[in-house]
Amino acid sequence: MTAKVIYTGNLRTVCTHLHSGSTIETDAPTDNHGKGERFSPTDLVATALATCIVTTIGIKTRDMHVNINGLTCEVQKIMTTDPRRIAEIKIHMVFPKTENYSDKEKTIMERVAHTCPVAMSLHPDLKQTLSFEY
Repeated sequence: MTAKVIYTGNLRTVCTHLHSGSTIETDAPTDNHGKGERFSPTDLVATALATCIVTTIGIKTRDMHVNINGLTCEVQKIMTTDPRRIAEIKIHMVFPKTENYSDKEKTIMERVAHTCPVAMSLHPDLKQTLSFEY
């Protein structure tokens, strides 16, 4: 088992990662009857994509001895209705300005970003828009 989720009422949950004991709380968003005081479940999906991209780039660049420490992602989730779902996830990656990446390194990192496990697991109708700033 990976995690345990407990509904605590008022459209909130507490999620516990069983191996580490770390927790995440969720809340329904304000546009769907919630208070929007925590990540919503769909926020977590968008954020999971960004963290998976960064982690897989980190694995690849570590093997290549390329530094990405300080890489940041700006994540935007766009919802639609009928049915209510995530229509698009936009992730803008800003790489450390202190590094001078070669064209080959950039190509490899961008390829990895588009093929991380979360990206490959999401429905093909969910648009994934990635941008890279070096």
